[in-house]
Amino acid sequence: MEVHLVDGTYELFRHHFAVPSHLTADGVEVAATRAVIGSMLGMLEGGATHVGVATDQVVESFRNDMFDGYKTGEGTPPELFAQFPLLEAALGAAGFRVFAMVEHEADDAMGAAAVKAAEDPRVDRILVCTPDKDLAQVVDDGLRIVQYDRRKDVVYDRDGIIERFGVRPESIPDYLALVGDTADGIPGLPGWGAKSSSTVLARYLHLEEIPDDAGDWDVAVRGATRLATALADGREDSELYRRLATLDLEAPVMDNVDELCWTGPQPHFVEMCRRLDGPRLAERADRLAPRRA
Repeated sequence: MEVHLVDGTYELFRHHFAVPSHLTADGVEVAATRAVIGSMLGMLEGGATHVGVATDQVVESFRNDMFDGYKTGEGTPPELFAQFPLLEAALGAAGFRVFAMVEHEADDAMGAAAVKAAEDPRVDRILVCTPDKDLAQVVDDGLRIVQYDRRKDVVYDRDGIIERFGVRPESIPDYLALVGDTADGIPGLPGWGAKSSSTVLARYLHLEEIPDDAGDWDVAVRGATRLATALADGREDSELYRRLATLDLEAPVMDNVDELCWTGPQPHFVEMCRRLDGPRLAERADRLAPRRA
């Protein structure tokens, strides 16, 4: 079997800015929620059988206690923010297993679920469906975990991650600590860009293995002395940024992959679709649902 783990937060944002607004008779914005549900049903129509969807409607997580500059929900359009609980309810009604994170982030849930799914020998491949950079760290050919960018329809295995970032999956948190990640509010270290970070980490793998003195580096990098100084002066910061970029693989998810098997929508999905002005979604789900004798 294949397991699909979907970044519901990313999908909601993506569709919010991609589809026209739709207000119900009660004045509730539902366009993005309807679009995500339709996209998830499309996955089932494409052959997906075991699906988990991770969300983090609170946005803030334990990482905000670690670093004041970490991302928050500030600036999120209110009509989008209001759809988080609606999406979670709609996904559950549609029959999908939802990982609704509070202390953790959706990324933590996907990483934890991927590792959990890899424990089951029945699983042939686990597709972590998000373009987010930090999920690249769980890609593991041995565990059968790949990253799948649904929008671009591109699958990244271990070699694909190396080609994309210039570093191995296990170096992704170190890479983001140096380069930074504006999406998460991680500033990175001064002067360290994608090329210098990938070149150095391709050789040294982790931050603590990079010598403080550029004269001890056995890789050629432009501005090596300046970069080494920035790293030496920012060791404590870089270690914090790496912790921020490291997924918590103990986040609460399913106990086993059987919980991810889609067996059809809940009875109240029809009413949910009525509230969303999306009766065709209920019809699609009904056509897909296994027929019971």
